[in-house]
Amino acid sequence: MTRRATARGEDRSSLDGTSVDVLICGASFAGLAVARELAGSAASMLLIDRYEIGERATSACAAPTPWLAAMGVQGAISQEIPHMRFTTPHGSFRYRLPWSWSSFDYRRLCELLYEQSGVRFETAKVKGRAPGAPPAGDGQIAVETDRGTIRARLVVDALGWRRVLAASGYQPPDAPLSRGLEVHPHSDASGSGDLDVWIERSLVRRGYGWCVPAGAEARVGVGSYAPEDHVRAPTVALAGRLGMPAERYQGNWFPHRLRAATEDGVFFAGDSAGHCFALSGEGIRTAFYFGIACGRELRAVLEQARSREDALRRYARFSASHRRAYAIALGLQRLIPALPPRALTLLLRAIGSQGIVDRAFGWYLDQAHPSFALPAGAQERPVTALAA
Repeated sequence: MTRRATARGEDRSSLDGTSVDVLICGASFAGLAVARELAGSAASMLLIDRYEIGERATSACAAPTPWLAAMGVQGAISQEIPHMRFTTPHGSFRYRLPWSWSSFDYRRLCELLYEQSGVRFETAKVKGRAPGAPPAGDGQIAVETDRGTIRARLVVDALGWRRVLAASGYQPPDAPLSRGLEVHPHSDASGSGDLDVWIERSLVRRGYGWCVPAGAEARVGVGSYAPEDHVRAPTVALAGRLGMPAERYQGNWFPHRLRAATEDGVFFAGDSAGHCFALSGEGIRTAFYFGIACGRELRAVLEQARSREDALRRYARFSASHRRAYAIALGLQRLIPALPPRALTLLLRAIGSQGIVDRAFGWYLDQAHPSFALPAGAQERPVTALAA
């Protein structure tokens, strides 16, 4: 259980009445990516989160290595992982990827991103839109926190799947959410060094198990696409199978369906917009990707290159332009658990040739390619290709 390091009592000064140009709610992957894009702006900006920067990780903390390099956070890498191994009850298949994964230290990565932003940070729990506040048309949006009401012309909700600043949110288990839980046992790094994935109905009915090597620890977990299915027992069982103790738990819900990226004047990025990729449950690089896109629209407004309304429309269209890729991933998420185990084993064997692996995983990376993190003039490929 994470213990909050935030100040309490008299140490928590009021933020009531604070007015800024940009308010970013949520200081994890998406919120920090937005803040990073605003570095050097003369506008008044505030980043808030209920936890300190990097205090509370909720994922396996692994991302494509090219993305970590593009974001300038290589210093947080714990271990590079060039291979993936997929195991069913009838076989195991090891693929060399055309790019590598890297596990990383969550706190260090968040610190490195924040250092690139220059944005003021305060701890505050966001409760929602301030009740009774004037509508967004008055030029400012009022956000209620446990430290008072904050107003801003530009507001970003990067608070995760709860979508706190929307009119209505999701409530598990009756929502398009997956659930995951993992343990972080200490490791002597004597394992395979691969990112291992188990697709076994005896472990989890609809979902998968994983083991991510991370230097001095392993990250062992189970994710279920069916939110009503509990994952604690399967996680403990998988750790036991690997000869590791079930210790240092962390988990979360994560979305598997794209949602509207704007609503009533607010920008949504990361899990709050459903930007987590279905099937794999990968949401870190997509949080970077859409956070960058959101940040660029905010900067354009701050530089008076476009209005807030134009920026909202552009960002909403950009997010929606990825519907096809997200629909394909969701279709595979529904198909793969339904395949008979022997048929799935044959499929994994059939796609094991290096050419097919390169094309399949190349397509996967292309849906949010790391070149997008580079300045517009330095991108290695056209932005239009990213949403193909």
